[in-house]
Formats: sequence, structure tokens, C-alpha cells
Amino acid sequence: MSSALTDLFPHPIVQAPMAGGVSVPQLAAAVSEAGGLGFLAAGYKTADGMYQEIKQLRGLTGRPFGVNLFMPQPEQPGAGDGSTATAGAAPLDAGAVQVYAEQLAGESSWYDTELGDPDSGRDDGYDAKIAVLLDNPVPVASFHFGVPGADTLESLRRAGTFTLVTVTSVEEAGAVEQAGADAVIVQGMEAGGHQGTHKDVPENDGSGIGLLSLIAQVREAVSLPIVAAGGIMRGSQIAAVLAAGASAAQLGTAFLATPESGAHAVHKEALTNPLFVRTELTRAFSGRPARGLVNRFLREHGPYAPAAYPEVHHLTSPLRKAAAKAGDAQGMALWAGQGHRMARELPAGRLVEVLVSELEAARAALARRPAGEQGVS
Repeated sequence: MSSALTDLFPHPIVQAPMAGGVSVPQLAAAVSEAGGLGFLAAGYKTADGMYQEIKQLRGLTGRPFGVNLFMPQPEQPGAGDGSTATAGAAPLDAGAVQVYAEQLAGESSWYDTELGDPDSGRDDGYDAKIAVLLDNPVPVASFHFGVPGADTLESLRRAGTFTLVTVTSVEEAGAVEQAGADAVIVQGMEAGGHQGTHKDVPENDGSGIGLLSLIAQVREAVSLPIVAAGGIMRGSQIAAVLAAGASAAQLGTAFLATPESGAHAVHKEALTNPLFVRTELTRAFSGRPARGLVNRFLREHGPYAPAAYPEVHHLTSPLRKAAAKAGDAQGMALWAGQGHRMARELPAGRLVEVLVSELEAARAALARRPAGEQGVS
């Protein structure tokens, strides 16, 4: 099964799907053309919007690529197709969302825009997107925020699609294996953007596991191939996760800075701006834990944001758009992994080449070391 994954692309490099307009077809095509695996992000798009991007990407490359979907966020634990999205999570507190909306009144006035409607939908058009992927199969599909039902995974497999599911714990990896997915994306707490936790439990905030430790734990618990994600910015880090047992590495922040990325110019500049010295997991922008650069909005509202995704996402959407339009980095969701200061402004294809060169150099350096010195600093 591991070879089935890596046979799709010659280099063990996956470009992370980054929702919100970052993972555009031009970026995915450049990565795939360079021998990595490019990804589109269907999150926050309509099913037709996803389909149009798939068509555009197919016009740019004939190489394999992937499409990422967000699992629906049901009102009650469990999803209708047997998925485990948010199973065991605390029920939504509508009152807490209203209180948070009142706390954001000053932001609404500052940006001269109304807050969004928190009740704008919880399923992200999931069923319609699955229907599109079954009618127009893609080489790879991945899932965030839970596990699709076994029937959905089997239907995708029959359509010729290789399936991956993001996990942040051994328990989640076991659920993925039981459901019948082809591989897991093991996401360490270093990763930028949303943590792909299957159960959004506030009591667990800040208790994530580092990538290398999580790879080792998952490798001993399940037999599925592993794609490692979280804070990876250099080829030497790719070598490390491969040595730990991963079949490939998934990089997001590293590709966010490329010219092909659809990220806002302010977001790209902030990655290496000395004003932004650290990242933090926050619910401020979406209601789910996500790692971003610490700015004014995160500092002022993070401590009070409720566990309410996607309600808070819908609520703050107009504010984030207004901040981006104004070029105000202090009001934007500046998603970034812990390695953001290592971002390089290279074309995506060239970045893949550099990462491969660094990976080969790291492997060669390790091979030259005497056996007794390997693993000793």
C-alpha cells in the first residue's frame, strides 16, 4: 500500500491542501510537475467551485494530484454516513457564540463591516463534493476533521482514488484503519492551520503531540502508510520523518510563500517579518484549534473564542476579508507552522528541487557516518 502511494509521485513531497484560496491550481500543478504531489483544497468552496478547479488543474498538468475535503460538522455526534466527524465532541453552545459576537462588535465597527451569519451551514457541501469525486475521479483524496464512512471510502477506492485521512492521535489512526482508508496523514502539533482532530474537545487544547513522537506511536499501532505533516521546511526534516517511518512528508507553510500560492501578499510577507516572532494555537478565527502567527486579533480574542466550528468561522469571515482588503496583518488569520521563519520565496517547482537536493544530502551525510556514531549528537 505504501508503494501504491509513492508510485504516484517520484519525490516524497506532498504540498498540503490549504483552504481559503491558498492551494490554487497553479500551485498544485507546479508541485506535481516537479515530481511532488500537488493538492487542491475544497474546504469552503462549493461543489461546482471544486469541480472547476479540478478541470483547471487537469489543463495544467497530466500528473497525479489530490483534493482535500472537510468532514461535515453535524449538530449531534456522528455523521449520517457512519463517519466519526466530531463524535464525542461537546454540543454546540449557541449562547457562547452570541457572547463572542458581542465581543467582536468593536472589530465590526473598526472594519466597517457586519459580522457573518454563524448559521451558514455545517456540512461544507460534503455530500455534493463526494458525488463530484465519484463522477469525476481524482488520483488522491484526503479528509480533515474526521473519518469518512466505510461505504464512502470503498466507493472512492472502486473509482480508483487513493484515500488519506488526517490524524492527530493513535486513537484516530485506529479509527481510520478500521474505516478502510488507504493511508494516514499524521499531523504533529507543529503544523500550521487547523489541527485535524476528529473530536473537538476544549479540555484537550494544547495537549497535542509532536510529529516525530506521533509518527513512532502511530507506526506501532496501525499498518497503514504514513504521510508526515507539521513544521517541515527543509529536506533534512523530510529525511528525519522518512527515517522515523513515514512514506512521504506534507508541507504547507513552505509552499505558502511561493509565488504560485494564492495567499495574500501580506500573509506571505508576515512569515518572515520580525514583528511576528511566534505562532499559537487559537480558536479566535474559526472556533477550532488552528496555528497562526500571533497578531492583535489572536491576542485580544483568542482567550474568549468558544469551541464552535464552523459558526465562529462564518462569524469572523467578513472581518478577515475586510482586514485582507485593507492589508491589515493584525486582523487576518495568518496561518503558519512553527517553522515559518524558514520560509523561502522560491517558485514551487524550484522549491521541490531544493528540498529533494537537501533530502539527498541529508541521507548521504548519514550514510557516511560510522555506524556507532549514527543517532549520537
